[in-house]
Amino acid sequence: MTTITRTLASAALAFTLGAAVPAAALAKNPMVGGAPMYASKNIVENAVNSKDHTTLVAAVKAAGLVDTLASPGPFTVFAPTNAAFAKLPAGTVETLVKPENKATLTKILTYHVVPGTYTAKDLMKLAKDGGGEAQLKTVEGEPLVIQSKGKKVYVTDAKGSTATVTVANVMQSNGVIHVINGVLQP
Repeated sequence: MTTITRTLASAALAFTLGAAVPAAALAKNPMVGGAPMYASKNIVENAVNSKDHTTLVAAVKAAGLVDTLASPGPFTVFAPTNAAFAKLPAGTVETLVKPENKATLTKILTYHVVPGTYTAKDLMKLAKDGGGEAQLKTVEGEPLVIQSKGKKVYVTDAKGSTATVTVANVMQSNGVIHVINGVLQP
């Protein structure tokens, strides 16, 4: 695994850390990617420790978004796991982290970030109030569609692909992470 791939995986892990299931939100320091997530630390400080988000972390570094995601926010991050990035066509991640593709990478990553703090409960209420779905405007500028069925939250991107929140409510000092099983694309 190349350093860039590891870095991207780390970045992915950081984003993924925020998607714990609603019951996990009650845990004092939920585990994500084998590491405890501390509510007193920011998104970046927690994400770098998740073994499931090394690709995401690498991507965040390559895009120059570390300072942004370490800022006060608050942010809601839908964090794809390494496995989510692995579902992309071969070579996609390696191509995106090249310096000449920084703008595209930044667009994709900021599409996973929503200003404000939205817990799973908040997302479910928005979807219910919206007749089954709600739209959230991302930092990238395009909307994500949120749906809930039972106790699960689903996020659909502009291309119609849907990711499931697998770990919800990983609280951070500057927002919340919801781990998802897919990479969203504007």
